[in-house]
Amino acid sequence: MAFARDSFSDLATRMVTGGVLALVGLAAVWAGGWWFTALVVILVATLVWELVRMLGGAGQGAVMLGLLAGAAILATKLAPLAIALILALCVPLAAMVMLARHRRLFVLTIVMILMAGVGLIIHRDSFGLTWMMWLVLVVVVTDILGYFAGRLIGGSKFWPAVSPKKTWSGTIAGWIGAAIVGWVFMAVTGVGAELVVISVALSVASQMGDIAESALKRHMGVKDSSNLLPGHGGVYDRFDGLLGAAFVLVIVETVTAFPPPLL
Repeated sequence: MAFARDSFSDLATRMVTGGVLALVGLAAVWAGGWWFTALVVILVATLVWELVRMLGGAGQGAVMLGLLAGAAILATKLAPLAIALILALCVPLAAMVMLARHRRLFVLTIVMILMAGVGLIIHRDSFGLTWMMWLVLVVVVTDILGYFAGRLIGGSKFWPAVSPKKTWSGTIAGWIGAAIVGWVFMAVTGVGAELVVISVALSVASQMGDIAESALKRHMGVKDSSNLLPGHGGVYDRFDGLLGAAFVLVIVETVTAFPPPLL
């Protein structure tokens, strides 16, 4: 089985950075409450800062929009819903003034980021640690198996025009991994086989979040969303999959009774 010598050249750096991120993230997920909320606020603020920079904004404007987005997320727990909505609306309105181009692209992306951020906080607060760990594991297993299967097995590309490195082997490996996570949590939660189906659906959503960000970067002619995370690029590069899965999960939780409360 042949693959390029440098297929794993960045693996050590990726593992160290990924390990630090995992420790911080898991600690916040475990603690819940304001610890997890603080992590999501920082995450959303950084994502918006990166997004504005990718779309041609810079300097104080990017920082201000990032802080405004973080404040909108924080307001969902500290202020009446109307205040949170007003702050959320201020983000795209301010972007209309600051960005000379790509305004519609910013609005479409910021809707996903804000909905995913609020959804993550509601998911952790309302459904607890077990269901939060399920979501995280679906995304992480999808990413890890996709990474290794794509490099070890290779094969035809999933969508070469948008994401040249993503292969069908890695994509399907991610689905299989998510199905296994769902199957394990069937025993943990007592939920039926629909949990496997939803897990695979969120795996697909995670991959679509990754592809959407790849398309955005390709459109803007940038390699990474930033250089904040050695071996991973930017925060958006690392959390695009979680954003996609969380965005779809918000919709699922809004229109169905999933996930059920645990006894």
